[in-house]
Amino acid sequence: MDTAGRGFPPGHLRASDAERDQALSELSEAYQAGRITADEFDWRSTQALIARTGEELAAPLADLPLGQVDAAAAHTATPQRADSYLVSRLTIGTFLTAICFGGVAVSSALHPGVDWTVALTPAAVAVFCVMLVIALRVRTRRGRLSGRRGQPGR
Repeated sequence: MDTAGRGFPPGHLRASDAERDQALSELSEAYQAGRITADEFDWRSTQALIARTGEELAAPLADLPLGQVDAAAAHTATPQRADSYLVSRLTIGTFLTAICFGGVAVSSALHPGVDWTVALTPAAVAVFCVMLVIALRVRTRRGRLSGRRGQPGR
């Protein structure tokens, strides 16, 4: 096992906290780049934290490439997936909220002797939710919420 290539002590020499931190950093970069799964990251980071020697510390990293992972891929892949997931869930939730408030507004309006303030308030909330869904979809398509932070919308 090549512990020297990663800067860890060779063989059975004790590893330092700084070397454990380095191993965790490499594991984090591998996870962000999609080289290992979340379960593998948890297991490997636990192994790195309990490692006493350079050999034990290098073991969780043995099948990962040496050096830095592509920085662009590491820093854009995970946020882009997370933002996309968040925006889609937020859009669905807001749309369902609009449907619920719209239903309340319609049922209030159809009730005999309606108080129009009771019917118009949920209708206004429903319209606001629909406008929010539209705004989320437009901003997502322009790239502002899809992981391309700092770049102007197209």
